[in-house]
Amino acid sequence: MFGALADGESRISDLSTGTDVHSTRKCLEACGIDIRDDGDVAIVKGSSFSNPAEPLDCGNSGTTIRLLLGLLAGQGINATFIGDESLSARPMNRILDPLSKMGLKCENNDGKLPITIYQSNLNSIEYDSPIASAQVKSAILLAGLGASGVTTVIEPVLSRDHTEKMLQGLGADFSFNGLMATVSPLISPLESFKLSVPGDSSTGAFFAAAAAMIPGSSIIIDRILWNPTRIGFYSTLYQMGAGVDCLDQWDEAGERIGKLNVFYQSLKGVYITKEDIPGLIDELPIIAILATQAEGKTEVSGAGELRVKECDRIHAICSNLERMGAD
Repeated sequence: MFGALADGESRISDLSTGTDVHSTRKCLEACGIDIRDDGDVAIVKGSSFSNPAEPLDCGNSGTTIRLLLGLLAGQGINATFIGDESLSARPMNRILDPLSKMGLKCENNDGKLPITIYQSNLNSIEYDSPIASAQVKSAILLAGLGASGVTTVIEPVLSRDHTEKMLQGLGADFSFNGLMATVSPLISPLESFKLSVPGDSSTGAFFAAAAAMIPGSSIIIDRILWNPTRIGFYSTLYQMGAGVDCLDQWDEAGERIGKLNVFYQSLKGVYITKEDIPGLIDELPIIAILATQAEGKTEVSGAGELRVKECDRIHAICSNLERMGAD
């Protein structure tokens, strides 16, 4: 998305081949953005957006729909968004409400897909978000790039901050300080960039958990994203008693990267608070499995967001673990 807003060609290597990234790419291409492959490098040519001829199919990707709503609203695009059955059941009012306050005109199915947005002159907003959500924050900031005046988002707890780091590094008139992020409209395109995508912290969590549970096991995870807003799982794993050593750290393109060693040690139960949730929301199912192998009780509070993912993850976690004999 940032490559589409940039001047010239941006080169992205080690890009995920997963369906969510594919959905994002297809939606951008439908809006007139040229994306081509050069081996394992995706090349995005920045240009003006155009109205898509067909509905934008976001598949199962909540990130795609929510960020594109903000991005395309700020670019004055007319578009209809659709998705699969699961995505169509997920709530979008958390994005539509602040965008509507900015002046976005849209039609929706009681806050769900399909959603149609219309070219609108957006005003700036100071939005005090009731939830800590990187998707909500990013959608508003992306819309703010095309709004009049300064747009500000304030969170109750810091969520993932990749959007902030990209905006700051690519030349936007942007600042963030703790829980507050502020952006001004673009007066010129962002700077094009070269980016090698680091290893995903959430994907690495599966392998780290396996090493932590199996006696005698040890694993090295190299070039993993070590952004402070993404390592909540690894901090919790350490608190549970597992061996977690960060062997090296360095910076690339404004992001912290690390080399990690995770190894078996006996686990104990922990208490996870609502303030912890934004930093490990996607890893909670893995923590639930770890908890079955830990001594004592593990308790999680403030995780209601899991009920409105692609499924009710709390129900799925509990029912499946109970079927396998967990308490």
